[in-house]
Amino acid sequence: MRPPLRLFSTRSSLVLESDRRFALAPTSFTLSALFQADDPLAFAAHAFAAGQPTEAPASDDLRAPIDHQEIWAAGVTYLRSMTARMEESKVAGGGSFYDRVYAADRPELFFKSTPHRTAGPGETVRIRADSRWNVPEPELTLAIDARGRIFGFTIGNDMSSRDIEGENPLYLPQAKVYERSAAIGPCLVLSAELPSADTAIRLRIRRAETDVFAGETTVGRIKRPLPSLAEWLFRDQSFPHGCYLMTGTGIVPPDSFTLQPRDEIRITLEPVGTLINTVA
Repeated sequence: MRPPLRLFSTRSSLVLESDRRFALAPTSFTLSALFQADDPLAFAAHAFAAGQPTEAPASDDLRAPIDHQEIWAAGVTYLRSMTARMEESKVAGGGSFYDRVYAADRPELFFKSTPHRTAGPGETVRIRADSRWNVPEPELTLAIDARGRIFGFTIGNDMSSRDIEGENPLYLPQAKVYERSAAIGPCLVLSAELPSADTAIRLRIRRAETDVFAGETTVGRIKRPLPSLAEWLFRDQSFPHGCYLMTGTGIVPPDSFTLQPRDEIRITLEPVGTLINTVA
């Protein structure tokens, strides 16, 4: 099978790659044009063929593959996420909300980030100053075009303040939506095929050169069909520039763990690669 195209966003340009061959995309090829194209995959393939050969972009030159897209997120799509949310919110009496949404036909969907609040590869993410319990949430993130069709995927980090959401589920927007609470990258994989069920999502958190947490799950543990999440998101919504949709996490650190400034978060999902961010 032919390797999928991968798109890298840099400070000055977009670079397309296939089978270790890199091409500088024409200036007419923008992220918004890609998300708005009648056939995003054909549009990207044409740009790759028309592009100028170039070198692989340097890791410190990469930016989040986003220009005008909103980022949304789905919650409680893994059993592990449901049990963690029930535990953190049981004192507030909100625990039953999470098992009910896990089993319901309608998924939990919420707005996560705008482009200017989103961190890219190598950039810092933040934890809230008024929170005591913060974790990263590593997530397969879908690229959805303006017509609601999934045409690719990347890695997302849905930073979360567990104590704030646990205090009251109505505080979820404050626990989830704040400056640099989302990160995506390091590239966007352009493919009609989504990752297989056995594709691993891995998380490592390092503190002072030492691993303080590591966990792993697989895409197949997501309860809901991925196309159904996109379909629910586009019900009575319009996204003229397309959007990204984080699909939930199945990796939850123990309750005794919280992020600290200068922690390094590494999320790996192939063939996207590894998204690395440091906590500010």
